[in-house]
Amino acid sequence: MRKQLNTIIHSLVVESEVPAKNIAKAVGKAYPTLLREVNPYDKGAKLSAETLLGIMRVTKNIAPLQYMANRLGYDLIQKSE
Repeated sequence: MRKQLNTIIHSLVVESEVPAKNIAKAVGKAYPTLLREVNPYDKGAKLSAETLLGIMRVTKNIAPLQYMANRLGYDLIQKSE
């Protein structure tokens, strides 16, 4: 499960319409640091929940949250405004 979630997060950052450098700046990370933290093959770097939340806010992509909810047996429903 962890590897798949890490892959989803990595793809979210590197394939987003928002450039990864802009994502890094928006979440308060240096670009190389963010790329290391989302690298699914880097066992030494950790991505915080706060940073993940920031990434999802900036990219407007909640794929990691959808994956986690699904794995826990939940459905996400968007809050109406």
